[in-house]
Amino acid sequence: MREFRIKTPQPDLDDLRERLARTRWPEPATVDGWGQGMPVDYVRELCRYWEQKYDWRATEAEINGYPQFITGLDGGGDDIVNVHFLHVRSPHQKALPLLLTHGWPGSLVEFLDVLDALTDPPDPADAFHVVCPSLPGFGFSGKPTRPGWGVERIATAWAQLMDRLGYRRYGAQGGDWGSMITAALGIGAPEHVIGIHLTMPLAPRPDDDRRLTEAERSAAADRKSFWRTGSGYAAVQATRPQTLGYGLLDSPAGQCAWILEKLWEWTDCADHLENVISRDRLLDNVMLYWLPGTGASSARLYWESYATRRFDTVEVPTGVTQFPKEIIRLPRHWLERRFVDVRYFSTPDTGGHFAALEQPEEFVEELRTFFRLVR
Repeated sequence: MREFRIKTPQPDLDDLRERLARTRWPEPATVDGWGQGMPVDYVRELCRYWEQKYDWRATEAEINGYPQFITGLDGGGDDIVNVHFLHVRSPHQKALPLLLTHGWPGSLVEFLDVLDALTDPPDPADAFHVVCPSLPGFGFSGKPTRPGWGVERIATAWAQLMDRLGYRRYGAQGGDWGSMITAALGIGAPEHVIGIHLTMPLAPRPDDDRRLTEAERSAAADRKSFWRTGSGYAAVQATRPQTLGYGLLDSPAGQCAWILEKLWEWTDCADHLENVISRDRLLDNVMLYWLPGTGASSARLYWESYATRRFDTVEVPTGVTQFPKEIIRLPRHWLERRFVDVRYFSTPDTGGHFAALEQPEEFVEELRTFFRLVR
């Protein structure tokens, strides 16, 4: 395990600006709005800001203000991947270790605005020591060179990481792929995981399903719409991540649009993404894909795990927060078939898929409330 600091060479930033200035733009869509994807006027405006005004050095300094490390993990396999992570210890000695796991198209940037509140809360009894890794193939973590780095293997690697840090008893939280990895961690290391908190838990539909409530029917309609019109990105990443990668690694505008379309679609933003997430923070997240060139390597997680998702029973205490714009919101009685010890179930009035980015205060309070039940 070794300390790490981000040190972006200036030529890399100069190259980014030159590429943005040379972008070859498509014509506008033949329909108004987002019906054919991200509108060209907004992408051009955003990329012009990225080229001319965005300050990566400020974000680099912000991230470098937290302790960071790199360590090699094998996840129980034959090959090792170097994993980059933040390890932010609370000033309160009795703080609970908490592992935060992002998904796609997220990054550790999702959690930057909640780290201080989690580690140094008004009540020391709510304090956490936060461990925030970048998934293999994401951010500044290494890129797997062999197949096999799917959900279960990453969960095993996370157990190795927490053991290496000396944590024998800890909680875990995740959304998107982080939700699946966190559930797998609870299955694989129940003697160490005291509880898991999920914002997008998944479970199979029971054969003897009862009649759904109005809210559950609305969620089912949203899921149907997502699978019909919003899941094309996943089909591509699950089948042709390498082909996709050529465009994403060569064009910053392409990488930006590929990511931000999903943030717009999955956030509770009243049709304008910057209503809930600042322009700079949006680009911070894109930079953690552009700078390390992870367009292909991050997409491979879909190739590894998308078609082979497992729904093993989870017995550790579980907390669920379903935000209203979460892309998959399953009925509680479905979830309780798989997560057999649901201690907490919450449905806030606002928020979406990227809870820590959109509603950081609400996100923090949800974690505090659940983990008070299991500390």
